Amino acid sequence: YYLASLNSNKMSLSMCSIIYYTYRMKSFPKIIPIFPLSGVIYFPKTNLPLNIFEQRYLDLVKDTYKKDKLMGMVQSQKKGLNVYKVGCLGKISDLKESDDGRILINLTGITRFKILEEVKNEKLYREFKVDYRSFESDLNVSVENQNIDQLMDKAKIFFKKNGLLLNWREFEKLDKTQRINTLSMISPVTNEEKQKLLESVTDEDKIKNLDNIISFYLHDINFNNQTVQ
Repeated sequence: YYLASLNSNKMSLSMCSIIYYTYRMKSFPKIIPIFPLSGVIYFPKTNLPLNIFEQRYLDLVKDTYKKDKLMGMVQSQKKGLNVYKVGCLGKISDLKESDDGRILINLTGITRFKILEEVKNEKLYREFKVDYRSFESDLNVSVENQNIDQLMDKAKIFFKKNGLLLNWREFEKLDKTQRINTLSMISPVTNEEKQKLLESVTDEDKIKNLDNIISFYLHDINFNNQTVQ
């Protein structure tokens, strides 16, 4: 009876979590303004500072701040106005206007989304219809059960070999999710590789892909060093 009751409670908690996260997803806007930017990704539970100076994006930020403070970031592709299909919804958590007309903002990531279609408007900036259902795990904390010690060791070597300084002692104070997401954001890899990390649906996939990418670069660096010698 005790085990049955315990299992029942676990099921109830699990079901409550699903209902809660689904409810939160439904509360997010279906049409959002998008800031496309090549080479920049960010994740839920991370912060992205932005220096806004183009008129269309000044309009976007001002409109967003007056409404619900929610906007999306997505990588622009190399050709034309094309953008990648997966981005991240964020909330403007800080805004400062400078004397020269620029706006400095901080975006706090909430959840990733998939672009469904662009919505025509009369504004200078673009808006898209999006769907969040593939990324319900963004609202849950599941990476804490993953062992990332090996990945962190590789990341330290990778950053050192690229001449990048990071305060690892402070970095270790972040929770595992923030560490994985921040590494995905700041690692010196290609735009396509960053996008692959952003599109990794589960935490396990993200950790595996990040590990594979860093391992590839470390192998390539070691191979080139041996060739030179």
